Amino acid sequence: MIKLIGIEKTYDSPSGKVHALKGIDLNIARGEIYGIIGLSGAGKSTLVRCINMLERPTAGKVIVDGQDMTTLTESQLREARKSIGMIFQHFNLLSSATVYDNIAFPLKLYGMNANDIGKKVRPLLELVGLSDKAQQYPSQLSGGQKQRVGIARALASDPKILLCDEATSALDPQTTKSILDLIKVINQNLSLTVVVITHEMQVIKQLCDKVAVISEGVIAERGSVLDVFTNPRHAITKEFISVLLSNELPAAFRGNEISQDRTPGSLLLLRLIFLGERADDPVLAKMIRTCNGVECTMLFGNLDEIHGVPFGRFIIGLSGEDSAINSALNFLGGQDVRVEVIGYVRRNSAAVE
Repeated sequence: MIKLIGIEKTYDSPSGKVHALKGIDLNIARGEIYGIIGLSGAGKSTLVRCINMLERPTAGKVIVDGQDMTTLTESQLREARKSIGMIFQHFNLLSSATVYDNIAFPLKLYGMNANDIGKKVRPLLELVGLSDKAQQYPSQLSGGQKQRVGIARALASDPKILLCDEATSALDPQTTKSILDLIKVINQNLSLTVVVITHEMQVIKQLCDKVAVISEGVIAERGSVLDVFTNPRHAITKEFISVLLSNELPAAFRGNEISQDRTPGSLLLLRLIFLGERADDPVLAKMIRTCNGVECTMLFGNLDEIHGVPFGRFIIGLSGEDSAINSALNFLGGQDVRVEVIGYVRRNSAAVE
């Protein structure tokens, strides 16, 4: 549905050229909810504005539904943009217009008559849960209600694509969840392709099918949300995920030197990730029964779910004779579990006391 090929974007600034995007290649399939996450200044908002050509790329192609947007004239672009809706962080509503008129605004620009506008706007009001707010003004609405108006307005032209640029950043967590749930319903019911720009990993986790992590104008990592969450490879991805899933050592070991060689009094710390049905399996209990002489200490554990797939994250400490520890490692290697060897670490003296 959306194909970006070699997208470059360079700006002139008083201090010289700013290279905002550096050869971005991206494919977004029809009907997907695709997240693009990055820190401020990483280039994510510039990238999404290149999709609807609010920003013209310095180089590269933007192909939307088979059409190369970079080859279109301004009049052709205005027509093509009807199939691309966009919602914004700060809503961009007309303060002097009612909810009804805000949603109707793009339809009036297209020259639609009042009767046909009503046939479009009333179902949209119902879809976003604002049928009783039609004659109110933005100043009378909560932040979540304002964003619902923005969503309805973006849907008024029957778009095939919905671009969401930090659409929940100005909202509290509970309202954010309700807006993300609404976007998911819209995606399913209207078969829309949704592109979500955000700096919040919780938004990616709750809403998206796939994610691309952008850093300094390049895509550092991409894949399904489940794969990226459970097996992040790039440092910036690990940083985003650590907000939701702590990757730190337990407090009793934090700050101590990690060694790959066994030291007196140390435990071999392992980070384990279980996916799917195995998240509930008693793998560690089986390991202890199978591997004579190994002792296993549970130091951290949590269970979560992404798109209906359960996954567990644990940190354990192994102790015992070398042969027993090696036996345990061999056992875990034969299970459907991802094993990361952290290393040998001693407990803090305060924790021992």
